[in-house]
Amino acid sequence: MSNHQISSVAGPDIRFVLVRTSHPGNIGAAARAIRTMGFARLGLVAPHKFPHPDAVALASGATAVLDDAAIAPTLVEAVADCTMVLGCTARARAVQLEELSPREAAARALAASVNGPVAIVFGNERTGLENDELMSCHAAVRIPSVEDFPSLNLAQAVQVLAYETRLAMLERVPQASGESKSDPAATAEQLEYMFEHLAQMLDDIDFHKGRSPVTIMKRLRRLFLHAGLDQREVRILRGIFDDAQRMARMARQKN
Repeated sequence: MSNHQISSVAGPDIRFVLVRTSHPGNIGAAARAIRTMGFARLGLVAPHKFPHPDAVALASGATAVLDDAAIAPTLVEAVADCTMVLGCTARARAVQLEELSPREAAARALAASVNGPVAIVFGNERTGLENDELMSCHAAVRIPSVEDFPSLNLAQAVQVLAYETRLAMLERVPQASGESKSDPAATAEQLEYMFEHLAQMLDDIDFHKGRSPVTIMKRLRRLFLHAGLDQREVRILRGIFDDAQRMARMARQKN
């Protein structure tokens, strides 16, 4: 398959991101899975072995997806330009996120793609997504497998999400042009900078009173990620943070 052929794959700006993949064959099988459903954007975060002949063999012809795969050292960098990030997980984690079925996730991803790139993220074959990686996600996705045998191959999980997204595309009623937000949705990178600013502001105003800030920041991240902020709203919030920091400095100077 040529690069010209893969560029002709039309569809929403949805990428499938594999994090710390151990077996290169799973990368190839995932490439095949998304290509059969009409997708071509594959992201890889710190893959153990790639490029690799096993990836090419398991891609079964979807080699252009592998050739165009974007490789990043961290998930934060891989999804920096995304306006929505959905993390697939097989079990409950310490990070409390809204939990979606694959069908709900597909509908959410398709709707969000109107405002910018969307990432559907899959973790390492053995350990899945780590808690700090899930903290970069707007919601968690769980495939409802049976409890006594929940084991699902990575490429199979990718196939399920790709299929549901394809189905949502085929069933979707064309969206009216006025439905998208007037302001662009905030990207993952912009939100990360906002969270860093928020954490610093809370420290500057002594909000935590000596308590650990970890729990409150987890809750605030979940709140703002669920809100679906646009770029103007992020600027407004950061302006509020700046003013709070300025007032805190003035109060300290008076003392």
